[in-house]
Amino acid sequence: MSASPSIRCWVDSGSTNHLSHGKLVSLPPRIGPSMLSCHSRADFLKLNLYPGLSLLSSLERSCGKLKLQSEPIAPSRKFHQPCALVVRCDHPQNADLPRYYSKKEKKPFPVPIVELRRAARERFKKSRGQPKKPVPPPKNGLIVKSLVPIAYDVLNARVTLINNLKKLLKVVKVHACGYCNEIHVGPVGHPFKSCRGQHASIRKGLHEWTYATVEDVFLPVDAYHLYDRLGKRIRHDERFSIPRIPAVVELCIQAGVDVPEFPTKRRRKAIFRIGKREFIDADESELPDPVPEVPLKPILTEIPDSEIVAPRDEEETILLAEETLQAWEQMRRGAKKLMRMYLVRVCGYCPEVHVGPSGHKAQNYGAHKHQQRNGQHGWQAAVLDDLIPPRYVWHVPDVKGPPLQRELRSFYGQAPAVVEICVQAGAAVPDQYKPTMRLDIGIPTNLREAEMVV
Repeated sequence: MSASPSIRCWVDSGSTNHLSHGKLVSLPPRIGPSMLSCHSRADFLKLNLYPGLSLLSSLERSCGKLKLQSEPIAPSRKFHQPCALVVRCDHPQNADLPRYYSKKEKKPFPVPIVELRRAARERFKKSRGQPKKPVPPPKNGLIVKSLVPIAYDVLNARVTLINNLKKLLKVVKVHACGYCNEIHVGPVGHPFKSCRGQHASIRKGLHEWTYATVEDVFLPVDAYHLYDRLGKRIRHDERFSIPRIPAVVELCIQAGVDVPEFPTKRRRKAIFRIGKREFIDADESELPDPVPEVPLKPILTEIPDSEIVAPRDEEETILLAEETLQAWEQMRRGAKKLMRMYLVRVCGYCPEVHVGPSGHKAQNYGAHKHQQRNGQHGWQAAVLDDLIPPRYVWHVPDVKGPPLQRELRSFYGQAPAVVEICVQAGAAVPDQYKPTMRLDIGIPTNLREAEMVV
């Protein structure tokens, strides 16, 4: 007899008792030796004996997609066939709120170092004795042509997002704290004592709310513009001579978008590697003179603040919110595809981002214990949230209802600021943000009901 959840036991023809679901059951003596399945009490409770009152029924109502699979554990005789019930849900009902990282705490690596070393050893073993393969783009200096249309879409989606946010801010109220970087979307600011700014102890952690701008909602993440992304690293004495532009724009430029204000080197032949960090450009003198190409798509421009017009009615506000949400998702989805091919680095101790194979050498790092690294950044692979910070805010369940209460903080959810603005403007809530918004949690009306919650 094994100690697994599904226990199998043999019964002799003379025995009269058998374990079934933790209880003794008498069997007639004429049954010969058979293999029966004895499940634990936890597995037995998973069976849907009462429709509408079980866990499976509640999952069907709270989950968009529910998959039930009956997987046989082992082949058995006709007397009984044991099976395992598997419940899979693509969108969980509730999820934990995003974790807050202190400035003194290092960001975790996207892939652990142990996994990176193991993958490197596997690649080295497979490549041993094999001829070297040609370096694919963009490592050989060329651009990935299939990603050029995506780069144009990401750049235009960013401009559309900024223009629409300027219009929505005239309809939806957004508050920003005057001492810290926290914002709140709603008629009034939230009462939570979470301020970490200057003189926060005197104010007992309370925020002092002011009006927010687009830069407070959509955080500007800048990076150095590289004329040659395979060139030498930026030195400390060059930090003021090289322009800094939004990191998303720099990623799109390296992916193939031509912006006249920020020229970049476009190679037409692959480079020749002579070392790990050394290479030679191919001779392009035999090629005809390059002809200026027409952009695949027209590049949009940002609307000045003086020309922003608020939506006229509620229907136009809803359409504008839906368009803003689509631009937000298109920008993040496209940027994630570009980051798979074009490397983006981020400092593990501060929000500095660099678009390129390796980080710069500028000693502009001023975070915790920067003297130990001589002002240098601790570069590591970046994730999508480093390039486009989601900026989570508290979700207001009912804009026209009572404001958020300090004692009921654990019942409220959070969502990215752009998503919360669009939802309050009338857009539908996307499925991927529902778990953190906690839409299915009943909020008590007072503190007495909150204390009764188990």
